[in-house]
Amino acid sequence: MESRNFKLDTEWNIIHYPDKPSGFGIIIIGDDRHFVDEKSSFWTQNEGKAAMLTDLKKAGYTIFYSNLYRKNWGSRQAIEMAKSLYAHVIRNEIINEKVHIVAEGMGALVAGRLMQEMGEHIRSSTLINPILSLQSHLEQEKEHKFFYKKLVKELENSHQTERKPVMNEVLKRNEDIIQDINIPTKIIHILSSGRAYKQSTMLKQLSIKWQDKDMPVSISYMLPEKKQSLAKQIIRFLKENEQEL
Repeated sequence: MESRNFKLDTEWNIIHYPDKPSGFGIIIIGDDRHFVDEKSSFWTQNEGKAAMLTDLKKAGYTIFYSNLYRKNWGSRQAIEMAKSLYAHVIRNEIINEKVHIVAEGMGALVAGRLMQEMGEHIRSSTLINPILSLQSHLEQEKEHKFFYKKLVKELENSHQTERKPVMNEVLKRNEDIIQDINIPTKIIHILSSGRAYKQSTMLKQLSIKWQDKDMPVSISYMLPEKKQSLAKQIIRFLKENEQEL
């Protein structure tokens, strides 16, 4: 069996099986285009993501992920669903209890919470073009009125709030999500747009803070034309963090 789709509560999930399992697992937490339904997923439909899945499976990884309420923006509901998926997979599959996280964009908001709340079960974390601060992301989107309004609506829906004080609390909770962690973390920043260049400035500022705290966070910058080497770079990092079971 190559993969299976299954439902937990209201959400569809998928697990991909390698031909030669290494015993290690990866939980993927996708960006705002991410989805899983009863037959398919964004990662199987998107050419680049499908190629990465193939490379990760060839390296022996069991890969699993959830629909996570689609545009969840780091909501508590999405965090709890990710935890439920982890518990389900550990209960039903033969893999090491300490899993790797691979998260992209918005997915970093949930990944950051998982690192803080279930760190003993996380082996490493790879964040691709991560949103590390919801407040900063909102500020950037203000330049694009239509996208800003759309984003505010998505935040209200995912966090189930329209009241300003509550929204301020949501933004505060999702501010600088990588704090005081001891989990090896690799940030891969693909410089594909003006927005990506702006985010790289923020990353440089954060990296000084992480260095001062002696946190195990490294940053790689990548040009769009080098994206085909992304899976190789990720696999190398994962293998470095599998010396201890």
